[in-house]
Amino acid sequence: MVQAYILIQTEVGRAALAAATIAEISGVASSEEVSGPYDVIVRVDAADASHLTDDVLPQIQKVDGITRTLTCPVVTSTR
Repeated sequence: MVQAYILIQTEVGRAALAAATIAEISGVASSEEVSGPYDVIVRVDAADASHLTDDVLPQIQKVDGITRTLTCPVVTSTR
């Protein structure tokens, strides 16, 4: 499984609707409106990297009002 956080900037006043719309996308574990340099933070749980990049991310990027995304894959280390 691949997990990632996606930091999203939206047009002014579009964050709440974008977060709610994204929450309905398959693979999205959580989608929350936040304050700061980004407007929405999304956590994705994907089967593998190709599912993340080929299926989930394009659906998120199509949501109305999104102007920019930054994907941060979770890196886990084994000790």
